[in-house]
Amino acid sequence: MLFGIGCDITKVIRFEKWVKNPDIISRFFREEELAPSSWGKLRKCEHYAARFAAKEAFSKALGTGIAFSLKDIWVVHNDLGCPLLKVSGKAKELLEEKCGKNVRILLTMSHEKEYAIAYIAIERG
Repeated sequence: MLFGIGCDITKVIRFEKWVKNPDIISRFFREEELAPSSWGKLRKCEHYAARFAAKEAFSKALGTGIAFSLKDIWVVHNDLGCPLLKVSGKAKELLEEKCGKNVRILLTMSHEKEYAIAYIAIERG
């Protein structure tokens, strides 16, 4: 059963300052989400913008707003390259409180030169 959906879009250029400042990146992103240092600036900005949009979309789908650390949720990829959202800490507590433990989180992200977007659907079993 569908519990909630969330969507967020962000300007990629907003992350240009972030890419130049590792302290900002480490405040919002876990080690598993860090862009490879070999990537160019635009590709890194798109990478972080899409993941930030996923974090915002999750908070909207959950219906709480940002009531947890953004590092409590992070994006990884499965063996086929599909994005997966992982949840821990306060975000996991809120998710289980609202939806129970049998939950599936669906995520899709996309980006291009100017914008990044993410959609989240939360299903409870």
